[in-house]
Amino acid sequence: MHTPLIFDIKRYAINDGPGIRIVVFFKGCNLNCAWCHNPESISGESELMYAQSKCIQCGTCVAACPENAISLAPERIIIDRQRCSICGRCAEVCPTKAIEISGKPMTAGELMDEIEKERIFFDQSGGGVTFSGGEPLLQDEFLIKLLSECGRRGIHTAVDTAGLVNTSILLEVARHTDLFLFDLKMMDSDKHREWTWVPNVKILDNLKILAETGAKIVIRIPLISGVNDDAENLTRTARFISELPGEKKIVHLLSYHNIAQTKYQKLGRSDDFRILEKPTKELLNQAKTIFRQSGIEVNIGG
Repeated sequence: MHTPLIFDIKRYAINDGPGIRIVVFFKGCNLNCAWCHNPESISGESELMYAQSKCIQCGTCVAACPENAISLAPERIIIDRQRCSICGRCAEVCPTKAIEISGKPMTAGELMDEIEKERIFFDQSGGGVTFSGGEPLLQDEFLIKLLSECGRRGIHTAVDTAGLVNTSILLEVARHTDLFLFDLKMMDSDKHREWTWVPNVKILDNLKILAETGAKIVIRIPLISGVNDDAENLTRTARFISELPGEKKIVHLLSYHNIAQTKYQKLGRSDDFRILEKPTKELLNQAKTIFRQSGIEVNIGG
């Protein structure tokens, strides 16, 4: 079984499922959303991140690099990312953590140890663990192993997914999962491809099939001004969700933010960052009204 890379573990999370939770972020995603707030999650490989604001130009990393991929420059270091082998030695010696390696292999046992540390908060708040990413379902065997062990220990589980996987994988994961946080971007498949690099036909089909199983699903919609906040898209989305089988779905509208710009800079990919706009409060309220008119419970954030 392939051991996936984990790029973050967030504790005391309150917006990724019920109660106080620990969120485990898997590296690797088969979408490339223009608004992604975790660009380090897209690649399934380890990546070097450099924060110039933390760098004191001490030269320790330069001396430690076996590939001679780092050099000193005024007010910063220069990293030859083509030469860099992501060995991590620079990050190990950096005194200010200006250099970090995003993506650490962890075994199921190591992750369960981290999850168990938070059990007191789960028990007191009705929380649990959420597996996110990236796309955690790309690591389905490993994910199912974790979900099964959490179930055995009585720990509530949630899986945050964009749904672009083989249906058989989704259904097998559903057998071990208490809650899905299903990300829905937009309804038009061509537009979906334009903004995420992939069409959405499989995603929509999988959401219907998942709903037919009776799985508990919360639908999360990132709302980006000029991308998917128009009345036509929102009306189509509300109609689609209202017609899903099973119990009525709850929708969380997630307002776009541009905090990922710093992460793109750390990855050396500033040119890949697209400047998008946060929806206005008026547009958020209009979106909320459209969903409520379709009989859908909707929250801002979550």
